[in-house]
Amino acid sequence: MDSFYRTHAYLIEHINAPVRRYLMDEIDWNDRLIGIKGTRGIGKTTFLLQYAKEHFGLDPSCLYINMNNFYFTGNGLKEFVDQFVNNGGKVLLIDQVFKYTNWSKDIRYCYDNYPTLKIIFTGSSVMRLKKENTELRDIVKSYNLRGFSFREFLNLQTGMQFQSYTLDDIIANHKKIAKGITLKVKPTDFLTDYIHHGFYPFFLEKRNFSENLLKTMNMMIEVDILLIKQIELKYLSKIKKLLYLLAVDGPQSPNVSQLAKEIETSRATVMNYIKYLADARLINMFYPKGSSFPKKPSRILMQNSNLIYSIYPMNVKYQDILNTFLANTLWKDHKVNKATQRQSLLIDETHIFRVLTKDSKIKKEDHVIYAIDQLEIGEGNQIPLWLFGFLY
Repeated sequence: MDSFYRTHAYLIEHINAPVRRYLMDEIDWNDRLIGIKGTRGIGKTTFLLQYAKEHFGLDPSCLYINMNNFYFTGNGLKEFVDQFVNNGGKVLLIDQVFKYTNWSKDIRYCYDNYPTLKIIFTGSSVMRLKKENTELRDIVKSYNLRGFSFREFLNLQTGMQFQSYTLDDIIANHKKIAKGITLKVKPTDFLTDYIHHGFYPFFLEKRNFSENLLKTMNMMIEVDILLIKQIELKYLSKIKKLLYLLAVDGPQSPNVSQLAKEIETSRATVMNYIKYLADARLINMFYPKGSSFPKKPSRILMQNSNLIYSIYPMNVKYQDILNTFLANTLWKDHKVNKATQRQSLLIDETHIFRVLTKDSKIKKEDHVIYAIDQLEIGEGNQIPLWLFGFLY
């Protein structure tokens, strides 16, 4: 137990969290069992340690542990928790919980038998805590940690403390909001960098970002999909090839028969793999209103724009990049469907959005909201694209 406390103290003292994540204020920390999901590399470990430092410092009633620790290959979590609670422990932070066999059963046992204990754990975005986990679905409060928003990236780069806005705020008051922000910084000067490398926190590290992201993407497939979904290793190359083909094909409805032929599997398996890639936050699937999986999506985009540059940099289409940015930022709190108009999105079954470049020659329609690239301040139904990066 002492070694875990020493590790905890070292990590708390050396944590590097330059931006306070939006999720810190969205979670109800009074709940006894909290699950924080997110893609690999998104900053879940830092988030746990940031919470511990903010609320407990080096108070021994709070302890961070990682299920990668070899200790847990020969020792049970229930026994560890019993010792922790008997020594005055009150808050246990468990990182990478899915690395521990039977983790959900043991956590349920601890929840039921130690009523003074709070457990906060992190896991993969592939985990389905509410839909598939029978032990925890009725007691766990699940949250998703996303990558940096453009607002968080801008705050980090400029030292500002810009607040977030709701979609209704932006639609109704975008001109006033944009004027207030552009008086202090010029957001359009930072958007290109964000689109290329600003979503994942590890862009702050002194390593090649694209190579780091490629390694992370491989780990998403090898661990988050194969391990959690219990898929045999021999199918790894098929899933990787499918992701590449989807990226190369661009934002369109997948030709499932052709994809099945190219990766040498069945149509049903292709659809399952596509769903796994979406669960891993590598792609986003878009459906018309009223339609959903297991039907074939009418459009597929990469989950965020950083991924496009890493997986297929030689053929990056700027319009696809802009569409991906808007869809990704709207996806957090809103229902996103494919609209009937070409290249348009239907948001919350109410608003039609379309992304345009600043100099696009197109007849603008009153019922469409236009998100316009490189526009600093908008007018009417024409809103700067960058401002949607302030949704969280």
